[in-house]
Amino acid sequence: MSGAIRTAFLSLTAATLLAILAPVAQAQRVEGDRAFAGDVYTAEVAVRGQGEAEREAAFARGLAQVLGKLSGDRQAASQPGVGRELRRAGEYVSHYDYRQDETVTSSGSPTYRTMLVVQFQDSAVDALAATLGIPVWPQPRPKPVLWLAIDDGSGPRLVGLSKSAVARSVLDRAIQRGYRLGLPSGSAAEQAAVGAIWRGDTAAVARASQRYNPPMQLVGKLYRDGGGWTADWIFVDRGRVLARWSESGADARSVMATGADGAADALTKRYAKRSAVGPAGTYAVTFQGLDSADDYIRLSGYLQGLAVVRGIKPLTANADGVVLELELLTGLAGLKRMAEGDDVLVPMEGAVPVAGMPEPLPEPGPVLPDDDIEGELPAPAPSVYRVR
Repeated sequence: MSGAIRTAFLSLTAATLLAILAPVAQAQRVEGDRAFAGDVYTAEVAVRGQGEAEREAAFARGLAQVLGKLSGDRQAASQPGVGRELRRAGEYVSHYDYRQDETVTSSGSPTYRTMLVVQFQDSAVDALAATLGIPVWPQPRPKPVLWLAIDDGSGPRLVGLSKSAVARSVLDRAIQRGYRLGLPSGSAAEQAAVGAIWRGDTAAVARASQRYNPPMQLVGKLYRDGGGWTADWIFVDRGRVLARWSESGADARSVMATGADGAADALTKRYAKRSAVGPAGTYAVTFQGLDSADDYIRLSGYLQGLAVVRGIKPLTANADGVVLELELLTGLAGLKRMAEGDDVLVPMEGAVPVAGMPEPLPEPGPVLPDDDIEGELPAPAPSVYRVR
């Protein structure tokens, strides 16, 4: 390696590369069609206009929304490494479209809101979640039955299918969390279950729900409490109570929506799984094929752009390559997985660090699969790469 390369290697902090966004197609619709979010990989985001800057910002909010639906975790977008990918969310977009929503104010005046409906590439989003260790809630997902009784002061009444508009806030919140809730038909026999709902008799509610699948029930009672409203919730899965919680507030619709959040939290806690990836830690990685200082700058900028890389520290360099100490979110396996989609690094399977290089840093202690991890831990990933 030349003196210029070595000088650049030792003195340069990694340069930032500009991301080049791939072209994204805008969907074409026939007259009468309306764009909407039909699956977990589609997001709906309110926008102030159809300009490029507004759209790019909405792509980031949309990807955060999709990761939340995919994992069932409302905090998925705040996980380490995700913020960096949100800044390049356009690269995950398959196509997008706009929709105009019309509502009426309390005074009767119409108002309009523009919604950007974004379809993300499912395989790319799945790979991102796997690489960053974000749990994924498998599909198809269950459709629990919502047994909701409301007492507005005139006695508790069951919300059946014919009164679905009453429960719209909780039904819509479930869709936002990536699943759906069903309602009982509201027959006379089911109306008689109101007493069981009010006293929290989950066994009686489960018996009333036997005709529905799956055997999951979200049991809630909503009632006036002082100047506001309170909702008491119980989520039951196959006769087992997974969660109990209560929420209070001034607005009945907002309080009602908390039922969908609590059910989603209980379901994802039980069923969401992380892909088997390597442990987070610090690793010494050898990079070969650098012929100039520009090559090193390009490599440094590329590594800084990978969500799995949290830190870079130069260790040593010679004519055969360089060794960088990388702080990785999901180990060498995560680095390999994230680099596979690009044309920059070629993993050198079975290769050993070049002569004169330091030995690779010891990997963190072994991590055994647990109930939160799906599949076996990956085979050891390479610690040597060739730069194209």
